[in-house]
Amino acid sequence: MKPSIVIVGLGNPGASYGRTRHNAGFKAVDLLRESFGEGEWKDAQKFLSQTCEARIVTAPVLLVKPQTYMNRSGEAVRKLVDFYKLDPAHQLLVLCDDIDLPLGEIRYRDKGGPGTHNGLKSIVECLGEVFPRLRVGIGAQPAGEDLATWVLSVPSKEEEQTLQESLTTIPERVREVVLA
Repeated sequence: MKPSIVIVGLGNPGASYGRTRHNAGFKAVDLLRESFGEGEWKDAQKFLSQTCEARIVTAPVLLVKPQTYMNRSGEAVRKLVDFYKLDPAHQLLVLCDDIDLPLGEIRYRDKGGPGTHNGLKSIVECLGEVFPRLRVGIGAQPAGEDLATWVLSVPSKEEEQTLQESLTTIPERVREVVLA
């Protein structure tokens, strides 16, 4: 299947990272698999990722979780773009966490810089800034706290509930983007 769009959720592989704030992109793409997926996650070594075929209405979609760790996400995305000959501006959507958005806020941008996000920095280095992204707010780190420590921490129960509630809107938001 040649996908009409590739949707990449950013995160870090492994159980130790599963519940961290930085894995909001993985959590979002897992919800897309539940809503639109046509099977389970499969290891796709040639893309350095786990992939799952999906369909949003009539659009064939490839859901992706890079297994390169966040700082090298661009390597996996570049392999996908090259293999499928994608136009990143129209055939790629990246889902990721964002410390510059309040907890639970979701914002769509069709292009832009990476800010402080190392996964987006890696993708921008490989593709440039013109690719759409849905950013999931995880809130700013508390004053004096190291950024890496903050994004790799596990949210409190209350924060996790707020995050999960906002993530449940992702399938409909993505459907709107894909069908636009």
